Amino acid sequence: MDGAAECGAQTELVNIYDKHFKGCVSCFACKIKGSKCGGLCAIKDDMRPILEKAFEADIIVLGTPVYFNSMTSGARAFTERLLFPIDTYLVDESGQRLNVPHKKVATAVIYDMNCPRDFMDKVNYRTLLGDIEHEYARLLGSSEILYVNNTYQFTDYSRYECNMFPEEMKKKQLEEQFPRDLEAAFALGKRLAEKASQN
Repeated sequence: MDGAAECGAQTELVNIYDKHFKGCVSCFACKIKGSKCGGLCAIKDDMRPILEKAFEADIIVLGTPVYFNSMTSGARAFTERLLFPIDTYLVDESGQRLNVPHKKVATAVIYDMNCPRDFMDKVNYRTLLGDIEHEYARLLGSSEILYVNNTYQFTDYSRYECNMFPEEMKKKQLEEQFPRDLEAAFALGKRLAEKASQN
């Protein structure tokens, strides 16, 4: 957010876990012929105002921890509700998918995870987590991923059942790597703001 703001962007942080909502419920209101949805999910719950803002935004950055090899259920639900209404079941004469016309939006997903980078590569997270990046890029024009690995999870490791990740190793990572991760996030924000200004 700071990187985008440095380029003149107005920013807003939304914590979706403060909201009451669910993912796509397959009502298909957005797919009815002559639908009045206009690319927005028809469900009216706490997610609706967020989706309205996202629909107007020039940049969308979704930050999520990784749970069981995927983004969290809340992040997935937001993604379903944002992207499914602008996706269609229509193809052109050559078989290419057609989408609801929408302006180009610079997007990114920031994945924050407990596992180290070498383990992430070993279990093929780049492929598992990259599918969502592909859908954001296909439907909104562009997307990037930032991986933040080996995160410091607890403020007091002595309170938790956790001998898999030594606190000393996690502290070292926090002190040495996390500042670099913040720099990468700052640079990402600047890149997205610059990309958005060119759209």
